[in-house]
Amino acid sequence: MATEFHNLQVLHHSASLATKVFIQRDYTEGTVCKFQTKFPAELDSRIERTLFEDTVKTLNNYYAEAEKIGGQSYLEGCLACATAYIIFLCMETRYEKVLKKISKYIQEQNEKIYAPRGLLITDPIERGMRVIEISIFEDRGSSGSSSGSSSTSSSSGR
Repeated sequence: MATEFHNLQVLHHSASLATKVFIQRDYTEGTVCKFQTKFPAELDSRIERTLFEDTVKTLNNYYAEAEKIGGQSYLEGCLACATAYIIFLCMETRYEKVLKKISKYIQEQNEKIYAPRGLLITDPIERGMRVIEISIFEDRGSSGSSSGSSSTSSSSGR
């Protein structure tokens, strides 16, 4: 198999939504933005546990980076106060930059790992940072077959 790119628009048009899985926030360490890494049973036949856990751990690391307070955060706060928050019309905060990085990462994961398996991750920012939503799609061409047999593929490219 040559390098195969799966367009996410094609996934929406060629498959029907079967179900959705929600990965809840993990509040065991307080209100810091962190998601549970528990592997949902619904994904068992669709994706390897390690790929799923790597994705969630990477997202958790990005959110920890976004919420980290340091010199840049203090400088942004001081500039915001000094300019009556007008400064944010001309510059992005560090938090916004990390959120863009997260969106790009989710897009890459969908294209390389999840879409070929009939899955689609929705950016948590679109769900109010409450859950990671994973949509499971059924191939329309294989109606009547089991959900795990039609979309399992062994893709080693990360």
